[in-house]
Amino acid sequence: MSTTTVGPVSLISDPQTWVEAVSAAGLPPMRASGDVGGGQFRAGLVSGSLGAVRLAELAAPAGECFRDEAHIRPADQGFCQLYLGIAGHSQLEQDGETVELGAAGLAVIDPARPLKVITTATRYLTMLIPQRMLGLDLTELTTRQIDGRRGSVTLLASLARTAVRSAPELDAQEAHRSGSAIAELTTAVLATLLPRSPDEMLRTRIRAFIALKLREPDLCPASIAAAHHVSVRRLHQLFRGEPLTVAALIRHGRLEKCREDLVGQPDLSVAAIAARWGFPDPAHFSRLFKAHYGCSATEFRRLR
Repeated sequence: MSTTTVGPVSLISDPQTWVEAVSAAGLPPMRASGDVGGGQFRAGLVSGSLGAVRLAELAAPAGECFRDEAHIRPADQGFCQLYLGIAGHSQLEQDGETVELGAAGLAVIDPARPLKVITTATRYLTMLIPQRMLGLDLTELTTRQIDGRRGSVTLLASLARTAVRSAPELDAQEAHRSGSAIAELTTAVLATLLPRSPDEMLRTRIRAFIALKLREPDLCPASIAAAHHVSVRRLHQLFRGEPLTVAALIRHGRLEKCREDLVGQPDLSVAAIAARWGFPDPAHFSRLFKAHYGCSATEFRRLR
């Protein structure tokens, strides 16, 4: 078993070490099958975490690998996995569907389901993002052929490649914020790929706008309506019948950011985190947090 490290990149010379390195990077486990690499196995891996977002750039030899029911981890449920092709060609098979992933290709995979991958010598990026950070139903995109030459996809791939190499240099706060930024860009990219009515597209833009502006104290239905050139009445009509009203979206988004910071920002007090995300009254924040998550913010931080 042999691994050589050059800077942040691990060069791996046998299949078993490769499997172990992928799992150690926090990625969903895969198992090599057959004669991977034609007897001259050589692979590379650089990985990093940005808060709850995990990223890796991988170079793999030609061959097959798979994930069956025995290798599925409960910890991967609730995540979305993106593959972004850089060079070579991969064929991904899941749930009876096949995706051909070439250079600049994009594929969305469920990391908690069986998967088979057949590759030439290839290089690709992968990102593992909690679905709650994306806020999209990706059923229609999973195992669907996606052209990665779109400008937004190219931007996402470039940012992810830079981020994975920069992750070891970031402190916890920088990493946490960078992970949130990547998740927000991913949401924007994937939302454009989903079939939408004009109202759905506008709702998606408004949700993305809210996510970007959560720290602004004047964020409210009136400011959101003005930014999107609609009346407040029209704004409320857009979200009639949706799970959350506009005001509830703001409140939920801010509470989620507080929840993330309680884990990712251990040096900040509960009150400081609450104030950062628009809850200047500690007693009011405490009531809201407990009603939303079933325990106080202090208890949540201690339990995590």
